[in-house]
Amino acid sequence: MSENKTRPTSASVDDFIEKIEVPRRKADAVTALAMYEDVTGLPPVMWGPSIIGFGSRRYAYESGREGSLPAASFSPRKANMTFYVGDSFPGAKALYARLGKHKKSVACLYINKLDDVDLDVLRDIITRNYAARSDDD
Repeated sequence: MSENKTRPTSASVDDFIEKIEVPRRKADAVTALAMYEDVTGLPPVMWGPSIIGFGSRRYAYESGREGSLPAASFSPRKANMTFYVGDSFPGAKALYARLGKHKKSVACLYINKLDDVDLDVLRDIITRNYAARSDDD
């Protein structure tokens, strides 16, 4: 069984953010970093080359594949800010309806710029998703 390619690294989160070339994306990354630190109470860690994660949790699939992933995470990608949040927590549908301009997949939330969304609603989504994942352990 192959190992998960996205693992914690010793790379500096601050250095990663400092290297973001687009000023708006860099500012959004700083805002998201502070939000996640506040919500989780954990220090940020680089997972792979571009994901900023907080804490970790184990997963195991029926296929036998297992590993670790961040308990909470985001990535300031070139195209958008990617927040690794689901929608299986209480009140998810109503929160996403109030969030503002975004795109959603099963496990990701895509936001072009944080000015497009209600940051209090985003914080609530992150908080509830993190609590739901913590309950899985």
